[in-house]
Amino acid sequence: MSQAFTLQDSLALDDLSTYLSRAGRVEDGSVRLIAASGVLAVYVAVFYPSGLLDESPTVLGLRTFSLPEKETFDAVVPVGSLLQRIANKKSEVSDAAAPVTVTLPMQVHTVSWAAISPPRGGWTPLPGTSSRMLDEVARAGIDAVAGAIPTGTGEQIVHRVRSEVWGQPIRGLEHVPAGAGFAALSLGFLSGDEDVQIFETGPWTRLTTKRGHVLAKRRAWTLAR
Repeated sequence: MSQAFTLQDSLALDDLSTYLSRAGRVEDGSVRLIAASGVLAVYVAVFYPSGLLDESPTVLGLRTFSLPEKETFDAVVPVGSLLQRIANKKSEVSDAAAPVTVTLPMQVHTVSWAAISPPRGGWTPLPGTSSRMLDEVARAGIDAVAGAIPTGTGEQIVHRVRSEVWGQPIRGLEHVPAGAGFAALSLGFLSGDEDVQIFETGPWTRLTTKRGHVLAKRRAWTLAR
């Protein structure tokens, strides 16, 4: 198993750094990296249930990067630690077009959302939407959360309000929670009137733009709806 990954050049390194920095501002936790078949899949969590009675949707961000075919691993590491290693590597780069190798930080093994693996195939295309519409949904949700949470509110109430707001389905998009729009906006996946493709398989829905993917998993009790 590899303990490092090699990106094509410093531009890819910058893209990964920007993506992880945005993810860290939303959920300052861990990132899951899966390397296989010449692709590095970088998953970050935006929303996920904290227990069996938590009705929050599971919403993940995903970006992919090219890797050498021989590199294979599946690791969960702290976002902050990986960003620090990337920053250190940036300071060492002398040839912007040369491949860049980043060593993995120490792995963590207590991240509940990392055990949830979206399927890689079997996706069925659905009617899409626009970046502008998702942007509007996300900003409306941000305002709703801010308006419902007074200063000094306890963590449990904050979590409940966020779960209620971001778990609401987007009007006209069956099974897509508003939290998917928030994820797409927060991770920098939206741009103007760009089209957003939508795919579905089982309980999973995927929103895809040129900048990345958002994956939303419905709770088991919603599957019959």
